[in-house]
Amino acid sequence: MSMPTLVIGKNGKTGRRVDTLLQIAGYRTRAVSRSTDIAFDWQQPEGWLEAMQGCGSAYVCFQPDLAVPAASHAIAEFIRLARQAGIRHIVLLSGRGEAGAQHAERLVMASGLEWNIVRASWFAQNFSEGILIDGVLNGQVVLPAGDIPEPFVDTDDIAAVAFACLTQPALVNQVFEVTGPQLLTLRDCVDVLSDITGNSIEFVPVSAEDFLQGLRQQGQPEDVLWLMNELFTVVMDGRNSRVANGVEKALGRPATSFRDYALKAARAGAWASPAAVATV
Repeated sequence: MSMPTLVIGKNGKTGRRVDTLLQIAGYRTRAVSRSTDIAFDWQQPEGWLEAMQGCGSAYVCFQPDLAVPAASHAIAEFIRLARQAGIRHIVLLSGRGEAGAQHAERLVMASGLEWNIVRASWFAQNFSEGILIDGVLNGQVVLPAGDIPEPFVDTDDIAAVAFACLTQPALVNQVFEVTGPQLLTLRDCVDVLSDITGNSIEFVPVSAEDFLQGLRQQGQPEDVLWLMNELFTVVMDGRNSRVANGVEKALGRPATSFRDYALKAARAGAWASPAAVATV
């Protein structure tokens, strides 16, 4: 790859990891976000072409999620501009069991460009870098759907698969469904974190309505509220309660377990203090 790879989401959980892996391996990147010199904002398509110019491939992470109604239109416009800019290969981060995400995937597959879909389960890092870290630090994780099992995936694994897709031509034009190696409920995850951190962390089940009301009182934007409602009232119904082999298929090694993720995060000081909260 003599041309740079466009990495959307420079500060995101997966984008910054993909960018780091590419740079360590000697590849040139252009990692962008709303705050970079060449800015990329999913709400401002008039600026996308500038970010794309001169890049040969792109790692695409849509915010807040491909499930939201506006995502398909944005991805269609991104593809149009990517073709205009000369991008030849798109690696799309997608989600499991989401109708909107599946539509966006089909758009990428039918784009005429080389493509890969990295279809991921729930991020384990939500407990250490995302919406759940405050609950872990405060000893009380309050969520709906506590008994629905999910194969939580380490975002380091997601980034490694995306890196492989971007750098290994033999993997092009394939879907990699990436999950952790075992099914755990949210309650199970909290128990693992209690054991590893040595702190008493309680899982508190609430209704989806009460959870959304709490987010509303925090001032969360409407697209996030829509997404959380979709997640906890539609997607987390057991449809994703199965393990997939995308990590092993792409990398030739097993996926990282939730316990191994938690041990790694604890060693890095993820739950040492509230100051450890990473940029989402």
